[in-house]
Amino acid sequence: MKHAVFALIMLLGVSLGACKKKKISYTVEGIVTDASYSQPLSGATVQLYGTPAGSSTPSQLIGTVTTGSDGKYSFTFDRDKTEQYVTIVSKSQYFEISDGFTAESLSTSATNTRNVSTTAKSWVKLRFVNLMPEETDELKYIRQNGKSGCAECCYGGEQFLYGAVDTAIYCINDGNTTYSYYYWVLNSPNNGPKSIITQPFDTVELLLNY
Repeated sequence: MKHAVFALIMLLGVSLGACKKKKISYTVEGIVTDASYSQPLSGATVQLYGTPAGSSTPSQLIGTVTTGSDGKYSFTFDRDKTEQYVTIVSKSQYFEISDGFTAESLSTSATNTRNVSTTAKSWVKLRFVNLMPEETDELKYIRQNGKSGCAECCYGGEQFLYGAVDTAIYCINDGNTTYSYYYWVLNSPNNGPKSIITQPFDTVELLLNY
């Protein structure tokens, strides 16, 4: 009798254990690439944030990792009521980037690969010098190529300079890419393009004498 009771208790324990829900998790991983040099970016901080469904609160930090020499990052986290996710990649002297995705797009049965890339910061010094200034002189220029859409970026529309000019304007750009503009000098045949390739982590000068 005792053996039968013991066996029944063990059976109930196994049944109750089987009824408990097993936690389901996601794995998100990828490689952060330095697009300025076409190689993996080491030492980058990758943060994963999540926003619960229907929540009006800011995203909550889920985890933080740092990429190694291979540029790889990886997060494994429980599936819950979080609906939106975003990874934010940052490193000194590089542009911060973000990569957003939804819980619906993730698989629980396979690794979710999300590769991202960023660029090194560089700067161009736009130097304008009017060699024989007159009060009525007018220079117009407009950017053709260069970094746009960032808080540090220079205005990309038409710009005007008048009279005696000897000035410099600093503009941020993606490293190892072209920065260019087209210019016109009012009432003069002097017009055309100016361009230069900016160097990562450095400032180059683009001089226009007119």
